[in-house]
Amino acid sequence: MTPTVRLGRRALLRAAAAGAAALAAGCSGGTRSVQVAVVWSTSELDRFRDVVADYPGDVQVVSAGNDIDAFLRARHLAGTSPDVAILPRPGLVTEYAQRGWLSPVRPSIEYAVPDALGELLTAEGRRYGVWVKAAHKSLVWHLPSVLSEQPANWDELVALTRRLGAAARRDGGPAPLAIGAADGWVLTDWFENVLADVAPESYNVLARPDADWQARPVRDALGRLAELWSVDGAFLGGGRRALLTQYEESVIQVVHTRRAVMLSGADFTADVVGPFQRGPEAPTTFPFPGARPGGGPLIVGGDAAVAFTGAQGGVELVEWLTRAGSFGPWLRAGGYLSPNTNVPISSYTDPVGRQLAREMQAPGTLRFDLSDQLPGAFTGSDGVGIWRIMQSFFADVTDGVGADEAIRRATGQLALAARSAGGGR
Repeated sequence: MTPTVRLGRRALLRAAAAGAAALAAGCSGGTRSVQVAVVWSTSELDRFRDVVADYPGDVQVVSAGNDIDAFLRARHLAGTSPDVAILPRPGLVTEYAQRGWLSPVRPSIEYAVPDALGELLTAEGRRYGVWVKAAHKSLVWHLPSVLSEQPANWDELVALTRRLGAAARRDGGPAPLAIGAADGWVLTDWFENVLADVAPESYNVLARPDADWQARPVRDALGRLAELWSVDGAFLGGGRRALLTQYEESVIQVVHTRRAVMLSGADFTADVVGPFQRGPEAPTTFPFPGARPGGGPLIVGGDAAVAFTGAQGGVELVEWLTRAGSFGPWLRAGGYLSPNTNVPISSYTDPVGRQLAREMQAPGTLRFDLSDQLPGAFTGSDGVGIWRIMQSFFADVTDGVGADEAIRRATGQLALAARSAGGGR
C-alpha cells in the first residue's frame, strides 16, 4: 500500500496559487494554453521549451521541482491539475491511473521503445504514459590525460582503485573515485549496475511485490560494492565527506578541480560538465565494468509524459511528443537521449550520443532503473527508502564496518522497507 503523502497548508496554497495563476494566464486572449508540469530545471527546462515551441498550439511549461509527486497531489486537491506532466518514475504513472487521474493516451505510429520499457506505463491493459526522454546509466567518466588506460572489467576497476588510492595517500594525488553520495540515487545506480551484472535473472524479480531482498543476488551485489567502496583512499576526503557531496560537485571534482579520476554517471553528466570544463580537454566515457570484458550491464532511466483526465489538449500534446522529429531541437543542442528507437542515429550531433543510441536499440541488453520501479516510499527520495538504505550501507563500508555485518544490516533494512511498502520478504 502506498503511504499517504501529507501536504502542509503552505504547500497546498502555493500549488493552488500557481495553478490559478497559470489558468488565468492561459485563458487570456480567449484561448487556453496546454500546461505541462516537469521535473526539469535550468538547461533541461530551456531545451524542453524549445521543443514545445514547435507545437502548433500554445504550451506553458511549469517546473515543479524535484518532488513533482507532492506538487501534483497538491494541484489535484486544489482542482488545478495541469494538462500534462512529465514524470520521472513509472510507478507514479500506474498509481495516478489507478486513482482515475489520467486519460489513456495513444502514441503516434512513429513511436517504438525497447521491450524493457514497453509495459511499464500500462494499467489494466491500457496505456497511460509514453516515454519521452531516456537516461543511459551505465557509464564511467574521466579525462583522458588523467586516466590513459580504462579498466576492462570489475576486477581491473578494483585493482586500479587500489593503486590510485595508495598513490593518493602517499603522494597526495587525485582520489580514484568521485561519488555524490549525498544524492541517494547515485548509490542506487551503482547498486543496479552491479546487480544486473552479477544476477541478471534476478534484477527484474526484485521489482515484484513478493521480492526477497535478503536473497543471495542482493547479498552478492552488495558484497561487490563493499569490495570497491571500502578501498582505503577510494574517495576524496573519505566516505563521510562523500556523503556530504552532491552529484554536481562530484562531476566538478573530475572535470574541473581534477581531484578525482573517475565518476560513474549517466549521460546527462554532459550537461553538468559544460559550465565547469577546464580548458579544451573534454571528458570521455567507458562502459560500467562488468565481470567480463565487453559484458557489462545497461541500465536506463526515463521520463514519461501523461495527460490528466479531461485534458483533450493534453492528450494531443502527448501524442505529438511521441513523433520521431518532435525532440529535434533538443537532439541538435545535445544532452538528450531518445527512448524512441525510430529516431535515426544520424539525428545525434555527437559521437557519444550516437553510440548511446545504438546501445539503447540493441535487443535484449537493457534493464530499467530498479529503484524507479519500486512501490511507495521504498522507491526512494531524500532521506527515505532505498536511497537512505544505500547511504547507510555506504557509510558502514567506508567507516570500517566489516562487509558481512554491513550486508546483514542493509538487507534487513531493505526487506523491512519492502514490507512497509506493501510487499517483499
